[in-house]
Amino acid sequence: MTKKRPTAFLLKTVCILSCIFMFSCTETKKKPAVKSPPNIVWILLEDWGPQLSCYGEPGIETPHIDQVASEGIRYTHCFTTAPVCSPSRSAMMTGFHQNFIGSEQHRTDEKFGFAKRPLPNGIRPITQLLSEKGYFTCLMVDKKTDLNFLYKGDLFEGTDWNQRNKDQPFFAQITFQKTHRPWLRDSINPIEIDKVRLPPYYPQSDLGKRDWANGLEAMQIVDREVKMVLDRLKDENLYDNTLVFIMGDNGRCMPRGKQFLYDGGIHVPLIVRWPQKIEPAQVNETLITTLDITKTILKVSGATSSTPLHGKNLFDDAIKERQYIFAARDKMDSTYDAMRTIRSKQFKLIQNLMPERPYCQYNKYKEAYYPVLAELNVKYLKGELNTTQSQFMAPAKPELELYDLSADPWEVNNLSNDQTYDSIKNVLLSELQRWRLSINDKGVSEEFRKGGWSQDYPTRSLHEWEAHLEGFKTWLFRKHNSKIEHPYSIW
Repeated sequence: MTKKRPTAFLLKTVCILSCIFMFSCTETKKKPAVKSPPNIVWILLEDWGPQLSCYGEPGIETPHIDQVASEGIRYTHCFTTAPVCSPSRSAMMTGFHQNFIGSEQHRTDEKFGFAKRPLPNGIRPITQLLSEKGYFTCLMVDKKTDLNFLYKGDLFEGTDWNQRNKDQPFFAQITFQKTHRPWLRDSINPIEIDKVRLPPYYPQSDLGKRDWANGLEAMQIVDREVKMVLDRLKDENLYDNTLVFIMGDNGRCMPRGKQFLYDGGIHVPLIVRWPQKIEPAQVNETLITTLDITKTILKVSGATSSTPLHGKNLFDDAIKERQYIFAARDKMDSTYDAMRTIRSKQFKLIQNLMPERPYCQYNKYKEAYYPVLAELNVKYLKGELNTTQSQFMAPAKPELELYDLSADPWEVNNLSNDQTYDSIKNVLLSELQRWRLSINDKGVSEEFRKGGWSQDYPTRSLHEWEAHLEGFKTWLFRKHNSKIEHPYSIW
């Protein structure tokens, strides 16, 4: 039987279909699928330094934050621009040092001559810039923003990312406040005092260790709250397209911590996870400022600021060239003081602009919530502190403090008068002054120097401090889930 040959029509049809198929395949290769911009979740641990198990802190267990660190980058040298919430958050929310935008005074209040002012130079909160780029912005869990400036329009559009439009990318700021004093006890995983490590500038007492352990227990509770956020991202199939930041807004609320420019006040954790964009299980020792987080968020989202930001992109190699970070402390409540610092990997210089004031001049918040401060005062007045512990209780401060952090990580050996370090001190001081000029730092006026709460020091007699310390003890050593009220609560 003779086979029939294809007709000319059939051959032509097959040829045309083949061309169409080949053309469509070629076009598919030329136009890869466009990925949607990432969601961004910014988790703030209030008043918390790198006291997490992934940073090597003894006694504490933070498995859920540790897991995020294992899936992303853990930064070992991240520092805030201020050692207290409102100026630090004001800087992060804009991307500029707080002194540059007039937001350096904590707390601003018109009756004290520190009314909030609009942002200068066309600067706007980054949430508004993100919103204009198509992001849905929301403030979740805790409603605290604590910003020292005025702004037009809404800071956030909602209170949960489920309020956004379908497929709309979102930016969520989530603050966990339980690491702010007063601290809750953890009934699930209590911490014994023999498990913790106190810095050497505190009395090595059971009271101090119990206070430190209570803070660690509060962080363990927050770690489980972080897990709830991460689980929700997974359940809603959002986890793999979400850039997650976990960080502190300032250092731990202890003496020499919050409100001061030692590392205890400005060194914070920073953990970043972004699947398929950054390799997991990284440890990064680059000098980082929290302003870099702001810069990175705008870069990733495609949003822009009309004024160049002060930070750098975390994912840009140029950040590795940074030599110094800078931070400033100004008024805290009605405790008037001012300090500036410059820090490299090895050295830190602190300039005390009001050296005539003691470190421990009166502050209502600290005296109400810091048991170790009461213990320091009692032992100081009794002459029971060693040299390392007593220098923080002095009636005045040195104008300059210089520390070799490689040999002295606790910052207790001031080298500013050691001629061996004069060249280092002079370079750091010159760089600090250059930075102060660049941010329009106004320094200290004579009016400011005379202001604030009483300058009498010590702030209480020995008898008064002993009674005050005694009042803390029942609260500190309370059982888990105890209903005991805080003895000196001011809110």
